[in-house]
Amino acid sequence: MTHYTVGTYLIHELHRRGVRHVFGIPGDYVLGFYDLLSKSSIKTVGTTCESGAGFAADAYARARGLGAVCVTYCVGGFNITNAVAEAYAEKSPVVVISGAPGMKEREKDPLLHHRVREFTTQKEIFEKITVASTLLDDPRTAPDEIRRVLDAAQMYKRPVYIELPRDRTNCPVQSPKNHASPKPVSDKKALKEALAEAVEMINKSRRPVVLADVEMHRFGLQNALVKLVENTNIPVAAALMGKSVISEVHPLYLGVYEGALGDDQVRQSVETSDCLLMLGCFLTDINMGIGTAHLDLGNTIYATSEKIMVRHHRYEGILFEDFIRGLLSATIRKRSKPRKARPSSNGLVPYVPGRKITVQRLFSLLNERMEDHMAVIADVGDSLFGAVDLKIHRRTEFFSPAYYTTMGFAVPAALGAQLARPNLRPVVLVGDGAFQMTGMELSTIARWKLNPIVIVLDNQGYGTERLLKEGPYNDIPRWAYHEVPKLLGEGRGYKIHTEGDFVQALATAKTDKEQFSLLNVQLEKNDHSHAMERFARRLARKIKSI
Repeated sequence: MTHYTVGTYLIHELHRRGVRHVFGIPGDYVLGFYDLLSKSSIKTVGTTCESGAGFAADAYARARGLGAVCVTYCVGGFNITNAVAEAYAEKSPVVVISGAPGMKEREKDPLLHHRVREFTTQKEIFEKITVASTLLDDPRTAPDEIRRVLDAAQMYKRPVYIELPRDRTNCPVQSPKNHASPKPVSDKKALKEALAEAVEMINKSRRPVVLADVEMHRFGLQNALVKLVENTNIPVAAALMGKSVISEVHPLYLGVYEGALGDDQVRQSVETSDCLLMLGCFLTDINMGIGTAHLDLGNTIYATSEKIMVRHHRYEGILFEDFIRGLLSATIRKRSKPRKARPSSNGLVPYVPGRKITVQRLFSLLNERMEDHMAVIADVGDSLFGAVDLKIHRRTEFFSPAYYTTMGFAVPAALGAQLARPNLRPVVLVGDGAFQMTGMELSTIARWKLNPIVIVLDNQGYGTERLLKEGPYNDIPRWAYHEVPKLLGEGRGYKIHTEGDFVQALATAKTDKEQFSLLNVQLEKNDHSHAMERFARRLARKIKSI
């Protein structure tokens, strides 16, 4: 029989659920747990800052199903709140483990270092941005609490918080005899009725379309989605948050739906459908084109982890996964194959070697030079909107904070994504402003011998905000981003002025698989993609109307 302590049992449960790396920065309140991690089969990945650890753990969770970050009390914990809030907003199951003062140390209410107000302050804050939390103050209940919280992360696909007092880390616990936790089940009658109404609606429709989104990613239902559309020949579009939920070279794939901000053919297909299967969709402002989406809920089947609706009929007690799998086993008529949704490429986009590079040309040139093993990790602004039309060859290989839209996600996310799935090579798209926030996580990337291709869009400031309101507050200090590899003593940098520079540097970077590459793309201050301009115009009108 294995003997556990509070700390080793937590490690055991993380490992049992697929975690092989924990990101973070140690501190005196959590050193005991870090010591246990160092002796376990889980590797610790020290980052340059806590926010970088949080974004890395988020991408790791998106790629692998569960991520973990470990920080010290308050000074570490408060540094990670933005990344955890982003993971909560976008449904990413990140486990936050924070060290804390020992329970005996708290007697007589001393003013211990790092403390803010009460000893419970940090936990109370994290309760607002996690789906479950616990303080492991009692070794007798610690195993059950650990399982309860980790179960919640995996069930709801959202972050959880575990606070570990340092004098409880090595306390022995009694291991539960049965590690398996009871799984929730659907109401069979409600599921049967919902499926019957949905199937009848699909079979009677003339122009059904699937709109798939982020929860199909998070709940691991990509294979089910492919089977559903292939069994029925129903074309499928992706919402922005769900980009890459299906291979974008699949013959039934329409493209990304963004209301009036996106491709007009995709918009027409989605909005004129008489049976729109909205699977795992988040109805966020950006996902729905800043109020430009025109979707008739009377023609929709809307299924998420939080509700199942067929037209205006809401069904309770049904698990999202059961509804999707129920559609797979139902008798849905197979239609004739639609004409190819997206035209095939005729080869590499031609370029003029001496022509100055622009945002629009950069993404055109990059698109046809993407390869099967590449994942796209996009920060916000033009990094995101320009990447909408990039063709992702496989599933779940596009990472971006497309709803919460925090800056600084992309570079640390490359660290997490590549450690989670070493067969992928990240192509990172990041603005200069976002790079200045977390770009030095390249140091950690170099330490772990990873090889992302990082493309910095250097337009000397905050391009999105310039479109909304110009002002000197949108300018940032100029960095020689291509010189960062020299500072770190690892990697290779390129300064890009022309289309020829970009094509040649990208080709060299693709062959240089032993280190990271950084392409510093010099852009004009007011150079934007068409998608970014449409988004900014719409958002600016909304701001003025308030």
